[in-house]
Parts: sequence; C-alpha cells; structure tokens
Amino acid sequence: MPIIDDARVLAQELLADEWPRRWRHVVAVAERAESLAESLAATTRDDRRALVGAAWLHDIGYSAALADTGFHPLDGARHLRRIGFDPRVTALVAHHSCAEAEAKLRGLGAELRSEFPRERTIVADALCMCDFTTGPDGEPLSVTERLDEIRARYGDGHVVTRFSEIAEGDLRAAVARVTTHPDAVAAAVKKTIEVQPMYGRSRPSR
Repeated sequence: MPIIDDARVLAQELLADEWPRRWRHVVAVAERAESLAESLAATTRDDRRALVGAAWLHDIGYSAALADTGFHPLDGARHLRRIGFDPRVTALVAHHSCAEAEAKLRGLGAELRSEFPRERTIVADALCMCDFTTGPDGEPLSVTERLDEIRARYGDGHVVTRFSEIAEGDLRAAVARVTTHPDAVAAAVKKTIEVQPMYGRSRPSR
C-alpha cells in the first residue's frame, strides 16, 4: 500500500534520529493501528489505509525541520499538504487525538479549523485510541494511565496538561466508541503490542 509505505518512510526520516523515544511511540501506535484496521467492521480498504497512514504520521510535526507554530498536529499537517500527501490522512493528522482543544489553548483553533476539515468517524476515533493507549516508549497503557503519565511529565499549568484536562471526556468517549464497536475490535484492542527499547531517553513527548 503506497500511502502506508510512504507514511512509514517519511515518519522514520523525520523522527527516528532526532526523536528516538517519540519514534518508539509512533511505531507502536502504527502497529496497533494495523491490528485494529484488520478488525474494524463496516470500514473500507481506504478507511484502513487512512488509519494506518495517519498513525505513522501523527507526530511528525515534532521534527525541528517542520517546526512553525510549535503545535505538532498543525505543523505536521501543513508539511503533508505542502508535499501533496493524501488529503484525508493529512486532515486526520491535523486533528488527531482531539487536537482542536489544544489548538484553542494555543490561540490556533481558527487556523486549524479553517485549514483542515475535522473527520468525525470511527477512523478518527480509532486513531485517537491508538495514540492514547500507547505510552511514550511504545508500552500499552489504559487511557487513565496515559493521561496520568502525560500530566506527570509536563507538570501543572503546562498547556499539554491543561489540554489533557479539558479534552479528557472527549478522549475517553472516542476510545469507548471504538472498544464497543464490534466484538472483533474489542479483541484487537486487548492485544498487547510490545516494542523493545532501542534508544536512550529523549525529550518529553505526547
């Protein structure tokens, strides 16, 4: 699948060396998305391809080469748009994991909404679930554990911590919609995906 292959190569080029810890997270999110995509009921091949492609690319905006606003969903999506990447995958990256809530805190909500349409489907929910049930080193976590580790890493008052508090209800709802979708999805969600540490510690990540 060219979209998935292109997404994986691009993400590796932008993250693996500069953000090794982030790269471990991305690999695990993409692996979880692959497993989940095979089980999602009532989705098309294009849906599954979009989910996995966006999973590979969701954090590329952390790359220093792409830094513009400092808000990784928007910076990553703008780069994808510049290079002509698939528009649906690009929009999923822009809005992944309730990004609009954090964009508003950063004064970027209007830009995000005007530049990229927000998809409200099981595919968008699945991307959120894969991200928010995967820890910074690729370890599987519950949503509660993921929120707790984000808040511990960033600390009180940080914009990411504030985002996690404001968006918690929506994040949990997205995960719930996926885990209660079909029985096959519930089975896939429970599958443990292990990613062995390959690199040392790096900068904080979400």
